[in-house]
Amino acid sequence: MDAKWTFLECQQCQLRLPLDLAQYSGKFCPRCGGEMRVDITSNPGIQPPRVPARREISLLLDNIRSAHNLGAIFRSADGAGVQRLYLCGITPRPDENAAIRKTALGAEKSLAWEYHPNAPRLLQSLMHKPTTVLALESTTLSSSLFDYTPPAGPLLLIAGNEAAGVDPALLEAAHAALHLPMQGLKGSLNVAEALSIALYHLSFAV
Repeated sequence: MDAKWTFLECQQCQLRLPLDLAQYSGKFCPRCGGEMRVDITSNPGIQPPRVPARREISLLLDNIRSAHNLGAIFRSADGAGVQRLYLCGITPRPDENAAIRKTALGAEKSLAWEYHPNAPRLLQSLMHKPTTVLALESTTLSSSLFDYTPPAGPLLLIAGNEAAGVDPALLEAAHAALHLPMQGLKGSLNVAEALSIALYHLSFAV
């Protein structure tokens, strides 16, 4: 939790909420208009120590349509220690789309990224490196993410279009396809959510 936020409580309706008192006075409740008071029991946030990356991971994002999803992916990638993002096809770029910057919260500045119009051609140029290529996609041959143990060395994780999925040319070139097991009615998660889970799992898998 960021230390600049202070928790206040309404003395009339008991609404409790955080405010940055440097920007807002917090005198009156936004719900009932009652008096707001600072909760003296709330503690300033303490930032947890940064954890060094346990393995090198890069992301190839092909034809991701949603700028908001891409911004969320940037933020998760920063947290998981991703080294580089390759934005391909119709995937929007942070320098051209303010919606990405809004949800990335500055992660687009700290992460290395580059744009390429053709993902299969890019992947072909990257295959000479000793990298394990993984596609996040549910197929008849895919394995559960949680049953997969990645080999030592760098990883390149691929995510594709929200509706069409990963390009078949990328799937064919990948060393493995991984899916998240689903227990509900839906067949998949939002691409940003799925990538966040996969990134953190693979980052700490040994």
